[in-house]
Amino acid sequence: MTEVVGRIEADGVALAYAHLPGVGPTLVFLPGFASDMQGSKALFLRDACAARGQAMLRLDYSGHGASGGRFEDGTIGRWAADAHAVIAAVVPEGEIVLVGSSMGGWIMLLLLRWLGARVSGMVGIAAAPDFTEDLIRPALSDAARQALARDGVLAMPSAYGPPTMMSAGLLDDGVRQLVLRAPIAFEGAVRLVHGQMDDDVPWQTSLRLAACLTARDVQVILIKDGGHRLSRPEDLVVIGDVVAGLCKALS
Repeated sequence: MTEVVGRIEADGVALAYAHLPGVGPTLVFLPGFASDMQGSKALFLRDACAARGQAMLRLDYSGHGASGGRFEDGTIGRWAADAHAVIAAVVPEGEIVLVGSSMGGWIMLLLLRWLGARVSGMVGIAAAPDFTEDLIRPALSDAARQALARDGVLAMPSAYGPPTMMSAGLLDDGVRQLVLRAPIAFEGAVRLVHGQMDDDVPWQTSLRLAACLTARDVQVILIKDGGHRLSRPEDLVVIGDVVAGLCKALS
């Protein structure tokens, strides 16, 4: 099958996607903060899905990758709504498996609000639910807090490239989107892959998430020497096997 690349309009912003037709369940890849659908994990899973004839959807939130909009205007709630808009337009029916990388792991939990029973499985890759409140806000210096209050945005250093612009709106909305403070109703299958050398999101976050989920079929897979990106060839093999195994069990 040939991947179909396109855009949809949502709230006046063009959202980019790439859809690979195939058999269900449709794998939906949700990128991380300031990442996009051209990352190594997304492309690895796309190729794996193509090889076994499985449908897959990749997408870019507003302000990310090939989508329109400004990154600093985005929030967790807005990006979750972006993902839902693309899914609703491109894959309006059928069973879905959500794969969330870092921030995408938070987005996939929020998508349950809209998708409900359509989601039969979820895979978190260094999932980072609640990261704005649990990780970013406590780490801000007094000077950074003052700059954020004064300017509304703050340049955050990144180990993966140029500084990332973080807005006060992102932090404020993050409080409204918290998911790890109460049980998360979901009865499908869940796999959570996390590196124990992750310097950005503690691997214990995946254990917290597993404890919050009401599902019985939840597995946490720890990669002892894995970092946050989990993009080494050996990491990709583990992720590919986990996703393929879950999809096979569901189908």
